[in-house]
Amino acid sequence: MQFGLLGVGFQHFGNKEKLKSSPLQHLFEVYVQINKAAEDENTKKLAKDFFRKLEEHDAQTLSLWKQFRDFSIEEYSRIYKRLGVHFDEYSGESFYHEKSQEILKTLEDKGLLQKTIKGTGIVDLSEKKDLSSFSTVMRSDGTSLYITRDLAAAIDRMNKHSCDTMIYVTDKSQSNHFQHLFQILKLMGYDWAERCQHVSFGLVQGMKTRRGEVIFLEDVLNEVRSRMLQNMASAKTTKEVEDPMETAEKVGLAALIIQDFRGLLSSDYQFSWDRALQSRGDTGVFLQYTHARLHSLEQMHGNEQLTDVNVACLQEPDAISVLQHLLRYDEVLYRSSQDLQPKHIVSYLLTLSHLAAVAHKTLPVKGSAPELAQARLCLFQAARLVLASGMKLLGITPVTQM
Repeated sequence: MQFGLLGVGFQHFGNKEKLKSSPLQHLFEVYVQINKAAEDENTKKLAKDFFRKLEEHDAQTLSLWKQFRDFSIEEYSRIYKRLGVHFDEYSGESFYHEKSQEILKTLEDKGLLQKTIKGTGIVDLSEKKDLSSFSTVMRSDGTSLYITRDLAAAIDRMNKHSCDTMIYVTDKSQSNHFQHLFQILKLMGYDWAERCQHVSFGLVQGMKTRRGEVIFLEDVLNEVRSRMLQNMASAKTTKEVEDPMETAEKVGLAALIIQDFRGLLSSDYQFSWDRALQSRGDTGVFLQYTHARLHSLEQMHGNEQLTDVNVACLQEPDAISVLQHLLRYDEVLYRSSQDLQPKHIVSYLLTLSHLAAVAHKTLPVKGSAPELAQARLCLFQAARLVLASGMKLLGITPVTQM
């Protein structure tokens, strides 16, 4: 129905040039406009007809859907590239209109599909089979729903990729949807449904960019880069970097990621530009600053390969605190892999940065006895390597100057 509305909306308000130049922005504008008109019964009927034509493989309707999809994916790829994210395959549920009819047939053959008085198709999910819990999988006109296409997608992906685990990452409002999806797959006899997981995330509240209330990811990325450039220009500690724009992008992205990943993924949180971009405290900017500082320390001492280091020299409490924390890295990675929560890694890296900052002040390399200097340098190098490793796991590119 939503795509039906978008299709009808584009026929009324769409502009092909705008679709090419700014697909996500333009489709959003069209969607807002048509939703204002959606109270009208005639618009609703047109949207249903459009969607039905799509499922019946009407050439003109399919062509428009393909345009939306291709332009959107092109735009997604461009924006994701800025985040350092690459997808091997794009296959959303809308790709499975045709196979969704096969799913309805399979559900019927297995005796799982029931018809209501209104003609909709449902699957009973209740333990006592009393319809106290059910999922609607078919509209009264025989067309599929989001969950029907997701069933088709899940089966196709498992057949194609033989996944060890299938993880769905969406906002928490879809928790019931995925609960139903996994239940229906089990009822259909797919044991691998036990290996499907839904990782939900909460809402970001209070985020605004200079362009207004409605937030597009690219607006956020541009804004954080712009703010970071201003901060770098006004900071006394900023060193001259080769490419200020690129550095601002990497540091700004670190700020966003750490603010987003600090808490439980499913928790809502209040966004604050000022808090996210602080150079001190528990921020991504602080992680980048610590990494750059430790890298600078290594460069100052010639980036030499450290061999035959006598770590027994590291007796000071601040050195031992860093060493003990480094030993916990594997444990933290394991914990995050088990509950799929990045907050454990974030907390670990922030603590490591604070410990390294203290050690950097109290454990000088320059002016120390050669054996002790080497041991301290080795300690700082280990801290930087672990910090860089953890940052990369979170999607952050460590900077070496800022």
